[in-house]
Amino acid sequence: MQTTVSETIFFIDRERGLGLQAQLRETVVSAVLAGRVQPSAQLPSTRKLAEYLNISRITVSLAYQELVSQGYVEVANRSSYRIAGSPPDGRLERDRPAQSTDTVDWSSKIRMNFDVVRQVAKPLDWRRYPYPFLYGQMDPSLFDLNAWRDCARRALAREDFILMASDFAAADDVRLVNYICSRTLPRRGIHASPDEILVTVGAQNALWIVTRLILGKGTSAVCENPCHPDISASLLLSGAMVTPVDVDGEGLPPDRLPGKVDAVFVTPSHHSPTGATMPIDRRMQLLQAAQEKDFVIVEDDYEFEISFLAPPSPSFKAFDTTGRVLYIGSFSKSLFPGLRLGYLVAPAPFIREARALRSLMLRHPPGHLQRTAAYFLALGHYDAVLHRMRSEYHKRHVLMAAALEEAKLTVAGSSAFGGTSFWMEGPAGLDADRLVRELRQDGVLIESGSPFFPRSDEPCRYFRMGYSSIPSANIPEGITRVRAGIDRLCE
Repeated sequence: MQTTVSETIFFIDRERGLGLQAQLRETVVSAVLAGRVQPSAQLPSTRKLAEYLNISRITVSLAYQELVSQGYVEVANRSSYRIAGSPPDGRLERDRPAQSTDTVDWSSKIRMNFDVVRQVAKPLDWRRYPYPFLYGQMDPSLFDLNAWRDCARRALAREDFILMASDFAAADDVRLVNYICSRTLPRRGIHASPDEILVTVGAQNALWIVTRLILGKGTSAVCENPCHPDISASLLLSGAMVTPVDVDGEGLPPDRLPGKVDAVFVTPSHHSPTGATMPIDRRMQLLQAAQEKDFVIVEDDYEFEISFLAPPSPSFKAFDTTGRVLYIGSFSKSLFPGLRLGYLVAPAPFIREARALRSLMLRHPPGHLQRTAAYFLALGHYDAVLHRMRSEYHKRHVLMAAALEEAKLTVAGSSAFGGTSFWMEGPAGLDADRLVRELRQDGVLIESGSPFFPRSDEPCRYFRMGYSSIPSANIPEGITRVRAGIDRLCE
C-alpha cells in the first residue's frame, strides 16, 4: 500500500533568511536522510501544499522539480510527485548495537588540559541587544556584500574552480599571496617574497603554529600583561615557562625582560587590550636585546587599517634586519570576523617548517575562500570598505569619547591612531565579571577585562567597550546605563 507524506511536516519561517524553495527542499531532504519518509511515498500535490503554506503554487512546483533533478523525488505522473524509489541516502543499513552501560573515563584519557583558556564571552545572539559594546564584531551596513558575492562568483568561474577544487597540498592561493606581498605588507614597511608567507586560518592559527615550532618544555617566553587571552593560553599550553611583563603607556618595557628568554610575544603597534603604541626607540631597544640574548620576537599586528586619528606607526617587522621578528597579520579584523584568514611572515626556512605543520593540522585554508578574498582585495573593494569604516568609526569614536567623559567614566587606554574600542578602568572594588552579567539584563554588552589577566584570581575592575557594532544613536544611552550599573554595584 502506498504511503502519503503529510503536508504537516512542512514549515515556512519567513524571517529565517532562506528562500521558500530552499526551505521546502530542505524539509524533504532532511526527512529522506533521517528515514522519516519511505521510498515511493506520495508527496502532497503542489496545489494542496501551496494552500497549506499560503505560498505560490509555482514555488512548490519549482522546489519539487529541483528535488527531481537531485534524485530525491520522482514524477509519479504528469501532475504528482513522490519520494524516489532509491533516493540518495548516506545511512548505513545495519542493526544498531545495544547501548552499553560502561562509559569511558575521559579524565584519564585526555593528556592536555585546556582550563587555561579564558575566552572573552560574546553571546551568539548579541545583535538582539540594543547596546552591544563588543569588540571585533562588524557593522554589516559598512560592508559591501554585493561586491563580496561578485568576487565569490568570479572564484567559481571554470578556470578558478578547477584550480580551487584541486588539492593544494601545502600550497596557498598564488593571487592572495601576491597581493599580500605587493600591497598589504609594503603598507607596513615590510618587504617579503612569496616563500616567506604562509596563509593561515586567522591570526590565532598562525600564533599556534609559531608556538608549536619555537616553544616547548625547557624554553621560556615573555608576554605582555595584560595580554590577549589567546596569546597567553597558547604560551601556557606550549609547556614553556611564561613570564608576564607589565605594560605601561608605551607597551612592553624591554628593560624588564628576564635574564633567560627564547621568545617575546608583543602587540607593539596596537597593544591588546589597552591600545598603547610602542615608540620607535623602545622597539629598537627590544630588537637590540633580541640580538644580544638571542631570542625571537613574535609580532601580532592588527587594526592598523582602522587609522583615522593619525597614521599608524610602521610595523615592528619593518625595523628587523636580521630576521628575528615573526610577523602575524589578519584580514578578519578589517573585513569580518567570520572570514578567518590571516598570514604569517617569516624567513623562508621557518615558513617551510610552518607549512609542513599546517599541512598536518588542516592542509590549507579553503581554496574558494582564499580566491574570493584575493579578488575582493585586488579589485579595490577592500580599500573602499576600509574608507567607509574609518569615516564611520571616527564619528563613533568622537561621540563615545564625549559620552564617556560626560558620564565620568575612566578611559585607561585607547589607540592613538584610531581603532575600535576603549579600555576602561572602573572604581576600586568593581568586579567586571559581575558588571557584565548585570548590564546584560539591561540590554548592554561589554567585555570583562579578567581574561586578559590570566595569572590573577582577584576581581578585575577593567573592562573593554567597542564601538564597531553599535549604532551611533545608541551610544549615549548605552554609556548612561553602564554608569548606572557601576554605581549600583559600588554603592
